[in-house]
Amino acid sequence: MHISEGVLSPPVLLAGSLLSISGLILGLKNLKTEKIPEIAVLSSAFFVASLIHIPVGPTSAHLVMNGIIGLLLGWATFPAIFLGLLLQALLFQFGGLTTLGVNTFAMAFPPVLLGYTFRKLLQKEKISLTFVASFVVASLSIIFSAILIGFALYFTEKSFIPVIITLLGAHFPIAIIEGFITGFIVVYLLKVKPEVVL
Repeated sequence: MHISEGVLSPPVLLAGSLLSISGLILGLKNLKTEKIPEIAVLSSAFFVASLIHIPVGPTSAHLVMNGIIGLLLGWATFPAIFLGLLLQALLFQFGGLTTLGVNTFAMAFPPVLLGYTFRKLLQKEKISLTFVASFVVASLSIIFSAILIGFALYFTEKSFIPVIITLLGAHFPIAIIEGFITGFIVVYLLKVKPEVVL
C-alpha cells in the first residue's frame, strides 16, 4: 500500500507531510515513557508484516497490522508507523522519503480514529464483543487506509482510477485476514496481559 517516489504531485505531498507532522506532534506530545517498549514492539510488527506478501489475483498485497497499533497506542500510532515506514523506505525501497508523509498519514490516521471509537468496547468480561470490536477496527483500518491512498492518487492524476480500483479490491481480503488476526491477538492479550489493552 506504499506510494513510491515520483508518483504524487507536490501539493498532495505537501498536504500529506503537514498532516503527518501534526499527527507526529500529537503522538509525541501524548507519549508516555512506559509505552516506549510497546511502541517499539508494535512498530517492529508493522515493519515485519509488510514483508509477508499475499497473492491476490494478478497482484499481491501484504499485511499491515495498523489496526492493532491504533487500538493499543492511540496517537502514538503516528510515531510507531512513521518509524516502520522510514525503515522500509531506507532498507527495502518500499514507498519513499518524499512520500513518507502521505504514506504515514494514510496508514496511521484511520486506526487512530477507529481505535478511539471502538476502544471502550474492549472488555475482559465480554470476549465476543472484544473480538468483534477488534475485528472491525483492523478491517476498517485497512479499507480506510487504502481509500486515503486512493485519494492521494486521484488528486494527483485522475487517470489513476483503474489503479485505485485494483488497490481497493486487493486489500479487501487483507482486511478480513487482519480482522481475524487482530481479534485473536487482542482477546489473548486481555487474558494474559490486560493492562496492555485496557
